Formats: sequence, structure tokens, C-alpha cells
Amino acid sequence: MGELTLPTSGTVYLDANSFIYSIERIDPYRAILDTLWQAVSIGQFTVVTSELTLLEVLVKPLKVGDATTAATFRTVLRHSPDVQMLPITQTVLEKAASLRATMNLKTPDALHGATALLNGCALFVTNDTAFRRLSDLTVTVLSEIVPLDGANHASQ
Repeated sequence: MGELTLPTSGTVYLDANSFIYSIERIDPYRAILDTLWQAVSIGQFTVVTSELTLLEVLVKPLKVGDATTAATFRTVLRHSPDVQMLPITQTVLEKAASLRATMNLKTPDALHGATALLNGCALFVTNDTAFRRLSDLTVTVLSEIVPLDGANHASQ
């Protein structure tokens, strides 16, 4: 298993999948993200995400009637001292529109990317390679650290 290279300070942006992997304890990604959460707990950096993440993480628990998981997501995103949800402002919407127009990102990805860029995030953690299009953002794609099949992973 590879390791997640973390910044020594600043903010780390987590998209919705990162929260899902951590809270629903989905391996192999949960193990990688546990390292991140340990660094957050000692104040190495802070974690931020868009308010959009709340919508994204609640869909499956609400669909399947899992009130406990939905409540856990709400608690972590709204009340954890280790996580700050950033608002979707008009400035974020303008930046997201620009990213959609120039980088061909889907609307949710453009909102996440715009939020991270406007807030000067030192690292963006995701499992979506589309974010690689944002050259001004340092992106870590979790599946590149731990390939799903464990084989055929070319050295980079």
C-alpha cells in the first residue's frame, strides 16, 4: 500500500467520497484516510469541504433508510472541530462556471474545485481523476495510491 503525502500545514480539501470512505469504513481507502485524520487530530493541518458534500454524502443513507449513518455524516460535517464546511457563495459559483466552461468539469466537481482553489487548499483528496485538470491544485487520487485490483499498477 502506498502512502498519502500530506502537507505540513495549511488546509486539505476532502471531497464527498473521502468522507464516505472514512465514515462508512470502506477499505482500502479508509486505511489511507486514517493517516490523514491522525495528522488532523494533532493540528498538522485543517480539513475543509464544500457545503455540497453534505448533500452528496446523505443521498445513499436517506435512500436506504440508514438514519444512523446520515446522523453521523451530519455530525462530522456540521459539528466536528476538525472539519469546516465552506459555503457555496456567488464567488464560488462564478469560479465554478469558469471551470465548467474551460475544463469541462461536471457541476459538482466544478463546485468542489472552485471552493478548494478560492480557499488556497494545499492538497485536494479525491478518487476522481477529473480533478487532475485543475493544474493550480495539488490533487491526490486515492486509487492511485491503492489500486483496486492490486495488480497492473504502473510505476509513476
